[in-house]
Amino acid sequence: MTACPTGIAHTYMAAEKLVQAARCLGHEIKVETQGSIGAENHLSDNDVRDADAVIIAADKDVDRSRFVGKRVLAVGVAEGIRHPEQLLERARSAPVYGGEERAGAGNGAGAGVGPAPAAGGSGGGKERSVTYKALMNGVSYMIPFVVVGGLLIAISLALGGHPQADGGLVIPDGSSWKHVNDIGVIGFTLMVPVLSGYIAYAIGDRPALVPGMIGGWIANTGSLYDSKAGAGFIGAIVTGFLAGYLVQWIKKVKVPKFARPIMPIIVIPIVATTVLGVFFIYVIGRPISWVFTHLTDWLGGMTGSSAILLGALLGLMIAFDMGGPVNKTAFLFGAGLIATGNQTVMGMCAAAIPVMPLGQGLATLVRRRLYSEQERETGMAALFMGLFGISEGAIPFAAARPAQVIPANMLGGAVAGALAGTTGVTDAVPHGGPIVAVLGAVGGVPAFFLAVVAGSVVTAVTTVVLVDVVERRKGGVAAAGAAVGVGVGVEADVAPVVVGVGASVGRGGGGGRGRVASRTGMAGVSVPAGHVGASVEEVDGAAADSASVEVAGRADGGDGGDGGDGSSDGAGLDEGAGPEALSGYLTGRTVKTQLVADEKEAAIREMAELVAGTGKVADVDELVRVALAREAQGTTGLGEEIAIPHAKTDAVTAPVVGFARSADGIDWGSPDGTRARLVFLISVPEAAAGDEHLRILALLSRKLMAADFRARLQGAEGEAAILRVLGEIQ
Repeated sequence: MTACPTGIAHTYMAAEKLVQAARCLGHEIKVETQGSIGAENHLSDNDVRDADAVIIAADKDVDRSRFVGKRVLAVGVAEGIRHPEQLLERARSAPVYGGEERAGAGNGAGAGVGPAPAAGGSGGGKERSVTYKALMNGVSYMIPFVVVGGLLIAISLALGGHPQADGGLVIPDGSSWKHVNDIGVIGFTLMVPVLSGYIAYAIGDRPALVPGMIGGWIANTGSLYDSKAGAGFIGAIVTGFLAGYLVQWIKKVKVPKFARPIMPIIVIPIVATTVLGVFFIYVIGRPISWVFTHLTDWLGGMTGSSAILLGALLGLMIAFDMGGPVNKTAFLFGAGLIATGNQTVMGMCAAAIPVMPLGQGLATLVRRRLYSEQERETGMAALFMGLFGISEGAIPFAAARPAQVIPANMLGGAVAGALAGTTGVTDAVPHGGPIVAVLGAVGGVPAFFLAVVAGSVVTAVTTVVLVDVVERRKGGVAAAGAAVGVGVGVEADVAPVVVGVGASVGRGGGGGRGRVASRTGMAGVSVPAGHVGASVEEVDGAAADSASVEVAGRADGGDGGDGGDGSSDGAGLDEGAGPEALSGYLTGRTVKTQLVADEKEAAIREMAELVAGTGKVADVDELVRVALAREAQGTTGLGEEIAIPHAKTDAVTAPVVGFARSADGIDWGSPDGTRARLVFLISVPEAAAGDEHLRILALLSRKLMAADFRARLQGAEGEAAILRVLGEIQ
């Protein structure tokens, strides 16, 4: 079984590598893929019973209850790509999976996540830890609340706020924009409990969801433990893990058989919620209240000290927990001094407040390949929220990568606060961000913007450096499609569908030294059972991370062609005429033996003009623009000398695929450093729908992983020969 959090090509690449390796070693193997359109090539009870061992190559959580009593080797999906032969050998001596840690899952607890360390073989530490998976699960569910809540608040302030004499912005009570603002506040209020709840869910399954959410609400409600500020998202992370592990512990308690049905839906949630709530209020909450009070007193004693030191300190505090007790202490300290006539302290806070969302949003633009598509979208929302002084826009990034993001936030906040203190920036209202400067509440506007920009840049650069270092230590930066902020262990609906291109699944045959059941899952694409297969040749080298292709379903009609040279003459194409491949999407008219272009942008334009010869391209320039915009999000070079640029745009009237070769290769920014010699251009209209394209892409991906197929495709002479090779993809 192989699985990836985002459902890009790694699932199929790992599966194909395992199939090829198994055939070379004389094993019989069956691989199950789990995609956004469901599990394919499903491992039956008989398959599992007859298997000598089970390999789980996954970066998301999968249900292992079927494998109790079997030798289970669990590793990351990249291991299935890079070292398939080693995995097959190691699986034969892997520990037997007992499934004890998932006790209770069958009693209504759901099929959630079991602790990774106990799930059979650890794969030498290559599998993502349960801590990582749980944290990512919480973050993925929290992101929509942050984005919706933050943007609704920002929009309501921008369109419904009335400027005040002191430079503030107030939405009149009773107005429709006030209601929109209130809805946004609800979204923000819910994001902390949701983060906590789904962290707990990833650890303790369904019974942990309620304790986690209620625990998160308690953590964020300081009045319950006599604090002026709640514990914020850091408190939610704590309650999420506490709830998850508490539920796991309760599950291990032996109860009479008659009580088992009510354990996961009544007993466990009630007991866990009560214990966690009381524990947080009396054991964790009181220290938070003490910290809040004493930090305020300490800051009061520093008002006469160096403005640079005080500004840096306030910036550090503002950036630390974004709405938590440390942040609130600094903010309320500055806001309280406004009434005394001291507006400089609030000026320091105001400059630091937008730095976190602006810096994190900027980081997603500076190094897009370090972030998933969902994170990049969250980054754009964070930039917008930062303009309105909504620091919570950076919380998803801090929750996902606390060790890298929080220090970067604090450094940028300290720079902004120190610069604001040095230059004497003032703020007459208890709010921050560029919006207050635009409305006239800030004194020393140029210095204020200098502080904000400097702090944001420092945060962005520091974040990129720290994240890059960590990713390189893990073995390389993931391709653009990989998701940190997407749901881990959760099969979420994604639109548009993101389809991985790079490999596929297959079932090895023949008598061998044993049977190995391997389950390959990836929340993206699946291969229909009728198309499972693979070549027996081994693919040399370790497969690299791959890009993603956004694909809609197949529209009516197909391509035909006359086997011409692929030039664009603008003539229409007779449907069904001439040889074709990929179910008619690729024809002789859309094949070119050699590209003239020697760089990526020119190659994409040349291929766009090529497919325009089918009459299915209404606007070549728009097709090129969309394809290049996709490249800007992350390279579509897959490695193995393959690139698959793609575009989803109404510049095409029907799906069409083009193919061309490059003798010298084109630098496509592929993860393995190879130059692209085999280039496919996939174009689909916005309105296309269905799963046919997913099937075609999976077939294409699988076949391209075979070294002999690539060699024959590279060596084919003329369009007709190329089409004959491509026609093998059925």
